[in-house]
Amino acid sequence: MPEMLPVVALVPGDCTGIGPEQTARVLADRRMADVARLVVVGDARVIAMGMRQAGVSFELAAITAPTQADWSGPAVPIIDLANTDPGLFPPGVVSAESGRLTGETLARAIDFAKVGAIDAITFAPLNKRAMFDGGWRFPDEHKMFAHLLGHRTYFSEMNVLDNQWMSRVTGHVSLREAIGLIDARSITDAISLADTMMRKAGIAAPRIAVAALNPHAGENGLFGRDEIELIRPTVEKAARTGIDCKGPFPADTVYIRAFAGEFDSVVAMYHDQGQIATKLKGFNRGVTVTAGLETVFTTPSHGTAFDIVGQGIAKTGALESAIALAARLVAAGASHKAAAA
Repeated sequence: MPEMLPVVALVPGDCTGIGPEQTARVLADRRMADVARLVVVGDARVIAMGMRQAGVSFELAAITAPTQADWSGPAVPIIDLANTDPGLFPPGVVSAESGRLTGETLARAIDFAKVGAIDAITFAPLNKRAMFDGGWRFPDEHKMFAHLLGHRTYFSEMNVLDNQWMSRVTGHVSLREAIGLIDARSITDAISLADTMMRKAGIAAPRIAVAALNPHAGENGLFGRDEIELIRPTVEKAARTGIDCKGPFPADTVYIRAFAGEFDSVVAMYHDQGQIATKLKGFNRGVTVTAGLETVFTTPSHGTAFDIVGQGIAKTGALESAIALAARLVAAGASHKAAAA
């Protein structure tokens, strides 16, 4: 029943990128109407620009709160923040001011989540550099979300592709810094969070592979002893707690095994280990999840694609998958709460 579907705030992302046209195309034919009740949080002028870019048209219904939304008619409910005039920003160009407004818009959506007015937030692509230069002094949006929510415990970005949940021990830091952040605690946290998130998504017995740090998993110590002295003992300790995790496996082959169905997840040691594999596998289908926060956040794994902005060719598969995954996580969370009660 439509009234039972989760309410998802849809944020059009940075107005200089492909987010507005992707958002408009998804909304135009109501293709996600059987998945979630969507409420746009943003500026109506940005959506109007997205319509022009995508070559679509639909009616907007301005509201001031998600509780006022009416999904029974053809109009798309929008909380018009009237804060972003896209005519001020050249398309396909990084803008600190646009980044500031992107962060401001996301923060308003988070305000609705904090009071329970929405169930999840899905946002179209944004530009991390623009947001940082615009005053949101975080290395990525995930840390911004945690800050605004007052979150203090472990959380991480995860990427989901074809029901494969890819996590990592370290995130948006330099490779030199990442190596220094890999220790028993960070490896254990990443494994535990991957297991928890997959169970929340309905995977009853997640199978987790842990990637090695060094080439050939260290080649029995020839290329480094991290696997022998740190990673393997940590994985084995986590397995003794009941988590089905194995490794470390060479990073250049473990994703082949995972995509063949042997594992449900790979925990990488650093960002590009996992991102290169998953983006090659399905660039226009992957979804990024901010795992570990109370609020559900999802977004396409690809970026703002400045090179094709306004051409009307930006694909929407990943944005659709992001909305669907947000709805799935909300539904799974509700089921867990009901079972616990």
